[in-house]
Amino acid sequence: MSTIPPVPTPDDTTSAVEAPPASRRPSPAVRARVRHVALPFGSLLLFLVLWQLLAAGGTWSETLVPPPAKVWDAFVDVSTTHDGVRGYNGTTLVEHLGVSLRRIAIGAGIGIAAGVVLGLLMGTVGWLRSLFEPWITFLRTLPPLAYFSLLIIWLGIDEEPKITLLAVAAFPPVAVSTTAAVAAVPKSLIEAARALGASRWDVVRDVVVPSALPETLTGVRLAVGVAYSSLVAAELVNGLPGIGGMVKDAANYNNTPVVVVGIIAIGVSGLIIDGLLLWLERAVVPWRGRA
Repeated sequence: MSTIPPVPTPDDTTSAVEAPPASRRPSPAVRARVRHVALPFGSLLLFLVLWQLLAAGGTWSETLVPPPAKVWDAFVDVSTTHDGVRGYNGTTLVEHLGVSLRRIAIGAGIGIAAGVVLGLLMGTVGWLRSLFEPWITFLRTLPPLAYFSLLIIWLGIDEEPKITLLAVAAFPPVAVSTTAAVAAVPKSLIEAARALGASRWDVVRDVVVPSALPETLTGVRLAVGVAYSSLVAAELVNGLPGIGGMVKDAANYNNTPVVVVGIIAIGVSGLIIDGLLLWLERAVVPWRGRA
């Protein structure tokens, strides 16, 4: 008795055919990461090309617009010992930057700590906010040079006026952001904590501080940026060693390449510090931006 072989169905025929190879195009996430890295480097390369073309055009003298090669030579000179001269004014670029970073760490640290404490108090006690908020706004609108001379008269020309200037510059952004963040804590969360028997300190520790932490860390980033922008002003008087003092001293002698080196050093170190603060923010408050 003969058997008739089964006729393959369309599904069987389809499964027997080898599936087409997967697309070799990178995923959207990979393309986004590549774009995130490539765009900054591309913009940097474009900037260097335009800088070189501008310097080579001869519209301005090299004293005003030094070419990138001269700035690189100045960077090497201030970073090493050359012709018996160590760095700039006897101090290398890294040492100048280290002194300035120490001043920023101390000054901005004092200002940030004071701003967080006062911001918590102002956000929880209404009459304190009414008392101090106008003064903080007044202080926030003052440029550093407006009161630096007064600080020199009061505190001398050593480290005290520099650190005080950086602390005063860093204080308002943190105080304002912390106050606003504390005041914006949902009342329902506070009432729920009190209904569960939490004390006033428990409410501040377990409800207010975690809720206000994201905006407070944003204020810290802003405060460090303001302190960095005040660095050159803080080192106008007796600022050597220091990166701001190096820039000021080089400008007095029209040493534009060294000025550019100092500006680049300040900017690059500022980018690194802001990146570290952003990483800290993501590590401390990973819930930010998520529902």
